[in-house]
Amino acid sequence: MGFDPNFLAVPVPFPAPAAVESETAASVEAESALLDYVHFTVDLDRERRLARATGVNIDGSAIVDVPRGDDWRFDERIPAEWQTGPAVYANNDLDRGHLVRRRDPVWGPDAETAESDTFHFTNAAPQAAPFNQGKELWLGLEDHVFAFASVNELKLSVFTAPVLGPDDPPYRGIRIPLRFWKVVAWVSTTDAALELCAAGFILDQSALVRDHEVERMLRVAGEPPLLGPYRTFQVPIADIAAATGLELDELIAADRMPQPVAAAGWRELAEPGDILL
Repeated sequence: MGFDPNFLAVPVPFPAPAAVESETAASVEAESALLDYVHFTVDLDRERRLARATGVNIDGSAIVDVPRGDDWRFDERIPAEWQTGPAVYANNDLDRGHLVRRRDPVWGPDAETAESDTFHFTNAAPQAAPFNQGKELWLGLEDHVFAFASVNELKLSVFTAPVLGPDDPPYRGIRIPLRFWKVVAWVSTTDAALELCAAGFILDQSALVRDHEVERMLRVAGEPPLLGPYRTFQVPIADIAAATGLELDELIAADRMPQPVAAAGWRELAEPGDILL
């Protein structure tokens, strides 16, 4: 059960909060809930009521075709007030955006349970509803890695969550994340040696919050924020670690983004062919 750090041929640990001198390990643990599901794990931030990290193991050779469910529900192992539930998504244009994709953990003998597990509110975050190219690209990143990277044994480990920023606008008792992050990790075989590879991405749904709309969102708590189209970027994994406060050292060392490209800033993606693997 849960994310397996030894799933790939090279170990990849689940992201943990970076150590802060003023915080003890006990205080950091008290602020979160680490929840295991079939083939994935969610680290839930109790204050923000959203995941600060998720990790899923994907076996592309054993994916099972399971009919889609839609039974969104609270995780009964933790209090409902720790979770962002249906009240946030009611009567507005906010989607319950899967963090761990519905199909990613759906492999092996427990495929049906894994599919059902993805419909816990702990695995959702509010996203602006309209689909466009940016979001469709985001949803297909794992598929693109499988298709175009040299993936050993057709296995991936994928980490995803909102960037829980201090400027996220408040709405119905939570704050709407303006950005989401994802890191895809795999092992390739190079000259008979196994090499850990990784790529980092940011989904930005804040770019077209124009003029004084942010101020309006802060004043009007009863309306959903007006967020613009999605923009997807390939970014240095070190930037994701800095934005989230998570330890991603092994993934930073395995980053496939060339250093000269990383030095030039975030690379906006218009199509899968723009991704550097």
